[in-house]
Amino acid sequence: MRVRRVDANGDHEFGRSGEFLIDSPEAVRQIIESRLNLVTGEWFLDKTSGTDYYGKVLGAHTQGIRDAEIRSRILDTVGVVSIDSYSSSYDADTREFSAVVRVTTAYGATTVELTT
Repeated sequence: MRVRRVDANGDHEFGRSGEFLIDSPEAVRQIIESRLNLVTGEWFLDKTSGTDYYGKVLGAHTQGIRDAEIRSRILDTVGVVSIDSYSSSYDADTREFSAVVRVTTAYGATTVELTT
């Protein structure tokens, strides 16, 4: 697995020696984060692809529906073997969702933190 590294601003790195993540937990983590940041309907080539934040995460009435959507997006990511731990919280007043997920990848373990 080889993916172009993104910097702290989320921009792809070009022209540097460390511009790729190759066969590493960080590569899988970056792909997970990209998948979670893609909102359903955003990608013009496939309007059905993405995380359903407005329907299943921020618009859901139960924690189970929210967690199932996030877990599904993570488990469907190339290189993910399993979710080892998962914790999430949702503030109905501010509609803020956050999750911390420990994932085993084909290359080792990593942690994904999500806040929306």
